[in-house]
Amino acid sequence: MATRLVLHIGSMKSGTSYLQNVLLHNRALFREQGVDFPGRRWRDQVSSVMDLIERGGPQQPPLDPDGPWRRLVREIDAWPGTSVVSMEFLGPRGRPKIDVVLESFPETAVDVVLTARDLTRQLPAMWQEAVQNTSKVTWPEYVASVRRPADGPGPGRNFWKQQAVDQVAERWRDAVGDDHFTLVTVPPPGSPPGLLWERFASVVGVAPDLADLDVPRTNPSIGTPSAMVMRDLNEQLVGAELSREAYMSVVKGLLAKRHLVRRDEPKLGADDRWLRRRARDQVAALRAMGLRVVGDLDDLLPHRVEGVHTRDVSAEDRLAAAVDGLAFMVQEVVRRQEEHARLRTELARLRAQLRAAEAVPTPGADDTTTGQVG
Repeated sequence: MATRLVLHIGSMKSGTSYLQNVLLHNRALFREQGVDFPGRRWRDQVSSVMDLIERGGPQQPPLDPDGPWRRLVREIDAWPGTSVVSMEFLGPRGRPKIDVVLESFPETAVDVVLTARDLTRQLPAMWQEAVQNTSKVTWPEYVASVRRPADGPGPGRNFWKQQAVDQVAERWRDAVGDDHFTLVTVPPPGSPPGLLWERFASVVGVAPDLADLDVPRTNPSIGTPSAMVMRDLNEQLVGAELSREAYMSVVKGLLAKRHLVRRDEPKLGADDRWLRRRARDQVAALRAMGLRVVGDLDDLLPHRVEGVHTRDVSAEDRLAAAVDGLAFMVQEVVRRQEEHARLRTELARLRAQLRAAEAVPTPGADDTTTGQVG
């Protein structure tokens, strides 16, 4: 039976991918220290949390005893030490779903960790993430919706669902108690690169200096021209028979994450007065809650994010990003076609070898006569 579960609930774009990669990359080392990161891969934790979100709550079908969430629970229960689950989709859950999570581990101490970053960095990061997930909303439209989320359904409501960390903290803290909730702040720009991991590791209970931090940054932001091209592409794909799985694999995974992130482009800036005020109000609310904080709440105060506005990006820069992306995709298609042709040739060769082997008679197989004396 697990003695402790560390539940990392986000928030989005707060270094979660980096922390997950460190946990995955150093899994064997951490297991030697009594800490497990369950699942064969991190996607197993994702599918488990998605199963939890879609089932088990009021007016939802019950959780399947053999479904992803229950399988994860059994794996955690089988580990005799500490287990870590890291999935940012947990953060926005309401109290009924939080209770389902806690009821899944009746004999295990559940410690909740919320990582948070200042809103002035979160706003542009969240828009760039949105346009890599089919969004057709422009940057000005996104900002307007975030500023006035009550005006109607739109990206603003989703932004605050993820980034109202004072509300997220309050819900989860009230559920698990002060002693089992920790807020970890993302260090400000210019901090040592391993500082976020050191803070997180101190909560998990592993030696931070033993971990290999040379892990890929799997979720970096793209530049402003590329983000605008992604939004334009999403417009063009309206009505296309493209499944979400295909979009995530080809458009986001291949075009954006493997290529456009490498372009040397100006980043998107955010320094609106209303956003700075909202960030200060959020920090004040967190401070008043008296939370256990690893880091400093001042890390969440507004920082000026140097960069450009989308209106300052020239048509030439957008065209350059689009043509560069198109060239990459053409090369990738050609590479895959050549690989497909090579595999077809290899398959034909192996089939020919198999047919030749089957045509060779087995010695003695046709000798049905028996010798007689006399």
